[in-house]
Amino acid sequence: MNYSIRKLLLLAVFAASGTMASAQLPNEKFGKPSKLEWDFAGWGEATKADAIILSKTMTVTYKLTDQVSNNNMTDIEVNWGNIDDFGKNQIDESSILVNFEVRLRTKILKPEGARHANIDITYYCADDGNVYNSDNLSDLKVKVFTRNAKGKVEKRNVNTDGFAQERVDANYVVTHVKVPDVEAGSIIEYQYNITSTRAAFLYDWVFQECIPTVRSKCDIEVPAFLQFNMNTPINKLIKSSVEVGRLAYDVNRTDMKKGKTCPTNHYKIVGDYILPEDKEIANFTSQIAMPHVTVPAKMPEGHTHLKIEN
Repeated sequence: MNYSIRKLLLLAVFAASGTMASAQLPNEKFGKPSKLEWDFAGWGEATKADAIILSKTMTVTYKLTDQVSNNNMTDIEVNWGNIDDFGKNQIDESSILVNFEVRLRTKILKPEGARHANIDITYYCADDGNVYNSDNLSDLKVKVFTRNAKGKVEKRNVNTDGFAQERVDANYVVTHVKVPDVEAGSIIEYQYNITSTRAAFLYDWVFQECIPTVRSKCDIEVPAFLQFNMNTPINKLIKSSVEVGRLAYDVNRTDMKKGKTCPTNHYKIVGDYILPEDKEIANFTSQIAMPHVTVPAKMPEGHTHLKIEN
């Protein structure tokens, strides 16, 4: 057989194979779905689904400013040798910012799957009117990608101003993201940030959704003086790691020059090819182990931070 023809046939087989496609999926770069994603129709039982999640990620980063009171270690850089002593000092929660950057890409496979383009975002927002007691949802962007009859990709930005908010209880609200005019073959991208002053709280990460998920990823880098218990699902579909990192301070203090850093625990938890029925995978959860600040109210029963609409 001619080499060029054989090569084309092999490429065709690889593109049709869920196993080979998995070697290249997902594309975590947002703004331009790849050709493989346009052609991807699921794997195994997932091919029967109305829609699939191509990529779902949450990246958590801390910003340390001059709110960390370090009274008895003013001239000492925090390191693993003195981390225990540093942990005994007061942490001023109001000046440690935590940013949750969430990215989601969903593909509609069948016309009836259009409902899965709608999502709910639940976040902390106390009803006492105190801005300090509220997380801030910002930079919410929703884009719909479609391909016309000639295969040309067309992009549409969804107006996010009119999304309804609903109070769940005294501590949490949910923003209902409604995406109109999607069809079979559409790819929808969502991205938003949640900024919090609650250093002792991390949103849990739910791996399962009501539709199959190709990639679910949680990337968290936590200052080591915040000691969390991390409960990672034990499952062959989940890979987790933790390594030592360092985080630079953003400061304007006389007792802590710019460039000072503190050690961090850098967690990465990745789940691939997860079906809704894979209940044993559960969630990635965290709980402050040695709180020096007030731990806020828990998420309401039955709610998750990010939820695809059934």
